[in-house]
Amino acid sequence: MATSNLRIRKIAGALGAEISGVDLAQPMAAGLVAELRQALLDHLVIFFRDQTLTPAQFGAMARCFGEPIAYPMIKGLEGFPEIIEVAKLEHERVNFGGVWHSDTTYLAQPPMGSLLYALEIPPYGGDTLFANQYMAYEALSAGMRRFLDDAKGISSSAKADVSRTREDRVKTGGTQEARRDLTAEHPAVRTHPETGRKALYVNTAHTTRFADMTDEESAPILAYLFQHQIRPEFTCRFVWQPGSLAFWDNRAAQHNPVNDYHGFRRIMHRITLAGDTPI
Repeated sequence: MATSNLRIRKIAGALGAEISGVDLAQPMAAGLVAELRQALLDHLVIFFRDQTLTPAQFGAMARCFGEPIAYPMIKGLEGFPEIIEVAKLEHERVNFGGVWHSDTTYLAQPPMGSLLYALEIPPYGGDTLFANQYMAYEALSAGMRRFLDDAKGISSSAKADVSRTREDRVKTGGTQEARRDLTAEHPAVRTHPETGRKALYVNTAHTTRFADMTDEESAPILAYLFQHQIRPEFTCRFVWQPGSLAFWDNRAAQHNPVNDYHGFRRIMHRITLAGDTPI
């Protein structure tokens, strides 16, 4: 059983920490799980290197932190429906999810977090950016915070910028849900259920407008927020290696996989953990 000998090293000022001293393939004691969960809450995204995980081990590790749920758009692996393959192949030009976003905010209960495990990595590129949405909210003016504290955002699964990033995977392994427009209404600012902190909760991939406002009225405010929430000082960047694993808090962080490795393969496995209704 894996025991606690953690070393935690921040990788940027805003968020992100690399954790060493743990083998995620081994069963984890409750104390270790608690330490890792606290690290996630503190840093919003935590990274591990040099892990060797079968799908069964990956699933067991993820279940220590929550309930794995099926991704609505893509079928899971044979025998492991909670694990999807996130891939870009040599001939493809668009990468899966290649836009700033929080995962599946078009669901009534978006996931609390996601885990991404690297199998094949291009010789260069394919990094992932993350952004701290606590900081994004706190850096807004008092007037903008007052407006957003009472606002609701409408999220859609069919917004063009993100739906086109799923097209290659939907062709080969799409679900029936991939053909539908899934929508949900959530607070534009959500209160994190574990930390009690407020985080900006709109994203360019899924948020289409504010409730009780038209698309045209919403557009200039959202355009400002979409640029504001990914300011460089709110972000970190992770360089993948085979065997790397990232675990991010979807309730207070956004992410964006960089599409700069045309002609090469990038193959990952991802598990999504069930969340709650944002408040």
